[in-house]
Amino acid sequence: MEDAKKMFADRLRDAMNAAGFEPKPAVLEREFNTRYWGKPMTLHGVRRWLRGETLPTHEKLLVLAEWLAVSPQQLNFGDEIQRKVEQRRARWDSGVGYQDRDIFEAFLKLPVPQRKLIREVILTFAKVHTEAETKPGKSPV
Repeated sequence: MEDAKKMFADRLRDAMNAAGFEPKPAVLEREFNTRYWGKPMTLHGVRRWLRGETLPTHEKLLVLAEWLAVSPQQLNFGDEIQRKVEQRRARWDSGVGYQDRDIFEAFLKLPVPQRKLIREVILTFAKVHTEAETKPGKSPV
């Protein structure tokens, strides 16, 4: 969790610089409080954000993201998560043909108990296949 706080602080400072603001507690306090309609943040509170000691609440994160013109996800988690999601989506889109999509559509139309059974069968086949690939000289069933 400490790493997450430190990384958030780095992203917050970078976003402030990119938006043309000095990453100083006084600047952050002033700019944040002019945009936030709840209880104002103290100088000490925003300093703790910049030092990586605490994280803002979701509501405050949204205000920071809007002010600094970055997505809340990027400010909170960085680009790494978004990149991983996009890579997984690209792999899914490129690896699934129309026949496979038809199978998935049919699968989703099944009642839940039957989907559970089909899921277990597929996972069992995948496990056997993975184990056979890691052992030389064996072929998958």
